[in-house]
Amino acid sequence: MRLHLLDRSSIDNTSITVSHNCYPHFLKIWHFHEELELVYILKSSGTRFIGDHIGKFDRGELVLIGKNVPHMWLNDDSYFDKENPLEAEAVAIHFKENFAGQTFFALPEMSAISKLLAKASQGIRFFDLTDTLKNNLLNLSNYNDGIRFLRILEILLELAQTESFEILSSNGFINTFHKTADDKMNNIYEFVFNNFHNAISAKDVANHIHMNPSAFSRFFKNTHRKPFTRFLNEIRVGFACKLLLEDKESITHIAFISGFGNISNFNRQFKLIKGETPRSYLKRHQKHF
Repeated sequence: MRLHLLDRSSIDNTSITVSHNCYPHFLKIWHFHEELELVYILKSSGTRFIGDHIGKFDRGELVLIGKNVPHMWLNDDSYFDKENPLEAEAVAIHFKENFAGQTFFALPEMSAISKLLAKASQGIRFFDLTDTLKNNLLNLSNYNDGIRFLRILEILLELAQTESFEILSSNGFINTFHKTADDKMNNIYEFVFNNFHNAISAKDVANHIHMNPSAFSRFFKNTHRKPFTRFLNEIRVGFACKLLLEDKESITHIAFISGFGNISNFNRQFKLIKGETPRSYLKRHQKHF
């Protein structure tokens, strides 16, 4: 997945852009942009990529993504079948972190929203949405600019106060993600995302970016504050979580197609990273899908 910088700035000279889109499938591009993004999925299903998070998405999902966080919604294969009448529909809201002014969110009354926007740097998924929140999201494109501005603040305030959410990407990934001239880290992420389901190692990545394996291991650990093996296992476990929630494959098969050589290592790494077994994870999360 080659990373792309997209321009989500408003063409109408407004601080907030709201679009209600309906396509055969979502944009199949791994990308990032300066604007924060709040996405409400009305129709569609597939795989959610946010930072180093990989998970299943479905209708009714609401996700807030911070600025410059790489992400992609990849629809299931059935959405790319021209004979299939499926649709991908969503409300997408884009805004800069200072859309209300340079100092507005520094006000004491806005501290909750300020903290929410900071947490969005890792991506946040919300569930158990209220009817009021759903209606505000659905009607945003119908309001004039002033009312829309107020409704966005109402939405953000409600999200800042809810306890029904989960943080998606690891802080380590976000802190080390930079689109730099040499693009070294992006090349590493791209290689890992494209090959994590295979039997790859730190040596393979080092060869890919033309580094000595020992030097690469030191570089990665110093940058990420974790060994490469841990990072790779986190990606694999994230993908396994997505497959578990789809509930189409056995746990043993999921272990192998996620890149683990055997079921015992899969169970061990899953519990180490998620704090629970694959089976208990599935049982605990099924109620939200």
